[in-house]
Amino acid sequence: MQVEILTPEKKLFAGDVYGVQLPGVSGSFEVLEKHAPIVSALGSGVVKILLDKTGKSNSYKIAGGFMEVLDNKVSVLVEGATAI
Repeated sequence: MQVEILTPEKKLFAGDVYGVQLPGVSGSFEVLEKHAPIVSALGSGVVKILLDKTGKSNSYKIAGGFMEVLDNKVSVLVEGATAI
């Protein structure tokens, strides 16, 4: 599954991953490979990129944004993010 994290200024992350955990406005949720198409608003919190099944991950603190899953690709659009 492909994941991109984009801000208005730059692309923070792009790559092939196992999954991604996201802070939805009504609670956290996770997207894995072959997820159904979805568009969701994101609240403030942490986006956790699951790089593989062993638990390796990258995390970014966000203040909010939107995400879309389509054709096994997750696009995360945020106003700003900080790697943690």
